Amino acid sequence: MARGFFITFEGGEGAGKSTQIRRLAEKLRAKGYKIVMTREPGGSPGAEAVRHVLLSGAAEPFGPEMEALLFAAARSDHVEQVIRPAVESGKIVLCDRFLDSSRVYQGGAGNLDPDYMAEIERIAVNGMMPDMTLILDIDPEEGLKRASARRGAAQADRFEKENLTIHQRRRKAFLEIAEKEPDRCIVIDASASEDAVENMVTAAVFAAIEARKRASSTHAKKGA
Repeated sequence: MARGFFITFEGGEGAGKSTQIRRLAEKLRAKGYKIVMTREPGGSPGAEAVRHVLLSGAAEPFGPEMEALLFAAARSDHVEQVIRPAVESGKIVLCDRFLDSSRVYQGGAGNLDPDYMAEIERIAVNGMMPDMTLILDIDPEEGLKRASARRGAAQADRFEKENLTIHQRRRKAFLEIAEKEPDRCIVIDASASEDAVENMVTAAVFAAIEARKRASSTHAKKGA
């Protein structure tokens, strides 16, 4: 692919995004693709500097507007320093959370004005929209149990610690995004075993990559 492919993974706490990104990266590398694995908040030096402020809850007392702006600042640096250069050089970028998490966590669950969220999203993303988004869907109660088991004795972060009702609202918001943008979003049943989820993720991603290749080939032939 002359241009790379930008894939984001979304979903609630404990959905298994990190595990599935690692497994997918292994399969893609085995096929000869160059891969960049990254995450939000974070992913670039500037964004990583903001990550602790967000996940520690230090920005929480200042309200969701402040958190949304901090996420946007981190995302802008991440896009320009990591994601855009990788995609433009032909690499496949696998990102653990991106703009949909802001739409859900600060926009929907945070009750921020949609126009406000859309404007800061436009500035932060600057045209770099995901080619494909996999939403790993799981019942929040089960997801929180998994997150707790994974975390062990470590303290829950700013978002994991919130009550079940809020997590349920977030799940609904992710599914609403998938319904509104079916060309970009695919919902994966994350309640299945890790291997079963891996198979669903692999099938969806490789089908999308092959479709991109066919489209590029057809375009090239028409231009010849």
